[in-house]
Amino acid sequence: MEQVREAVGGVQQAVADTAARVAESVGHKVQAVRDNIPIMPEGQAAQPGSEADMWTKPEVIRDDYVGADKLAGRVALITGGDSGIGRSVAVHFAREGADVFILYLNEHEDAAATKKLVEAEGRRLVAMAGDTCTEAVERCVRELGRLDILVNNAAVQHYRTSITDMTDADIEATFETNILGYVHMAQAALPHLPKAGGSSTTTKTGSGAPAAAPSGVIINTTSITAYVGQPQLLDYSATKGAISGLTQALAAQLAGCGIRVNGVAPGPIWTPLIPATFPRTALLQWQKSVPMQRAGQPSEVGPCYVLLASSDGATMSGQVLHPNGGMPVSA
Repeated sequence: MEQVREAVGGVQQAVADTAARVAESVGHKVQAVRDNIPIMPEGQAAQPGSEADMWTKPEVIRDDYVGADKLAGRVALITGGDSGIGRSVAVHFAREGADVFILYLNEHEDAAATKKLVEAEGRRLVAMAGDTCTEAVERCVRELGRLDILVNNAAVQHYRTSITDMTDADIEATFETNILGYVHMAQAALPHLPKAGGSSTTTKTGSGAPAAAPSGVIINTTSITAYVGQPQLLDYSATKGAISGLTQALAAQLAGCGIRVNGVAPGPIWTPLIPATFPRTALLQWQKSVPMQRAGQPSEVGPCYVLLASSDGATMSGQVLHPNGGMPVSA
């Protein structure tokens, strides 16, 4: 009988412990939503992470964002367009009237979700898995008819507390994706991007004066780490600095043909790359590094790309926008 009582007592304690853990988890999640603190029961093992596996989902686009056909009739190719900032850019572009081609690694569930979101906006989306730049551009032009906007957005990063912990394999993979991939995509896209004086019809300004017809646009995703180095992301910070330099140099090179090249340097933004990079214990510190004391949402970054891709940014080239929660930067 004593053994039975002990067994029952053990079960009761286990139930009580489980209930306490559930209550604590729910409380943490409620607090996370209230304070905009991303909480994950555990991180993600593989880069660049999956949005489908995120416990606290990012906001893709604000409910009150109203499109104005700023990109009507245009086609954008977005690398890393399946999730995070790339997904947000795809949906914002679609709401502004563009068709979208996304290139992603192997996050098929995320890509399918992005496709549904774009199609819900009444636009077309073609998704391609892989990392073949030329094939992606050719397929985009073949299936969507043209290419007006290239968004270089795909990235990987590896959390290392010391430079001595970095491996050649990690460093090479980071540079291959984050900077060489951007160069190769630009090389593949350039022959297809509209040039000044091309077949596009000249538009008129509000005063009736002629304005430049829409030419091609390249937008590179750089990072706050290019301006404020992240100690645990040495190779990533180096590649993002290279992207900022590439953006300015390529803008100068292509200015004569009317193609604009700009960048966006987000601060800490809640995307799948974060739980796939940072240990759980570092997430709160990562967020609290922002003057606004919160991580940004992809929905707060996507409109920057709309500005740079549309005629609203017609005189902007070689520039970098900084949606970073108030973190000061210097060129």
